[in-house]
Amino acid sequence: MDRIGNYQIKPFSKNRRNIILILKEGWRRHSTHGIIEIDVSKARKLIKDQKKDKDISFTGFIIKCISQALSEHKELNALRHGKRKIIIFDDVDVAIPVERSTESEIRPMAYILRKANEKSLLEITKEIRSVQSEKVDDTTQLLNKNPTSLERFALNSPFFIKKFLLWLSCRNALLKKKYMGTIGVTSIGMKGRFPGWVVPLGGITTFLFVLGGIVKKPGVVDDKIKIRDYLEMTISVDHDIIDGGPLARFVDRLITLIEEGYGLKDI
Repeated sequence: MDRIGNYQIKPFSKNRRNIILILKEGWRRHSTHGIIEIDVSKARKLIKDQKKDKDISFTGFIIKCISQALSEHKELNALRHGKRKIIIFDDVDVAIPVERSTESEIRPMAYILRKANEKSLLEITKEIRSVQSEKVDDTTQLLNKNPTSLERFALNSPFFIKKFLLWLSCRNALLKKKYMGTIGVTSIGMKGRFPGWVVPLGGITTFLFVLGGIVKKPGVVDDKIKIRDYLEMTISVDHDIIDGGPLARFVDRLITLIEEGYGLKDI
């Protein structure tokens, strides 16, 4: 009796090997994870009401709120620089994965929204839509950008050289911001039904925000129980840089911005 059955063999692509390299670097960090729920009922209604006239990305809205909260808690928009320094940045550069289909596979491709704290929600949405619709193939390695000669060398170099270059970049805050942004945001729940949280291994930036699913649950509004929409979010932070008190104050402000639909009424 055939105990194996039919199967197919696929190559473990260079893109998947690159992801493993980044995950290993993230695993080295002293990451702390916060699992929270945020009432997005008001925000979703405001977005839906404006859909006829304006294209508004829900993920873009969350990015705008995160960027605003970090601007108000600027000391958290920071990266470690060597062993003895921390650099605090004015710009909130948000690294996001954009899932694209190539000739051989579906792959998440990195893109950095520069100065997200200075952009409007419509500008952020337009930028996200632009990279989502960009034509890619198996030769594409960077979205919306022509790589420099140094970047081409890094992307096409042997694995051990990539490992060294990543190690070097992760210990230099200026290089890290340039190539990886200051924070990361990834959305799992927007790809399909995913009623829950995702706890990552840990990000390579100080903050990693993982957006899970949106679920309907009973909630208390004006002392009355109503059915509300809740976003499941995981926040991973580098505990070497951020302690519990500053994190709690930041999260409190972030929840307020999201629940009040920050910026949606002014569009």
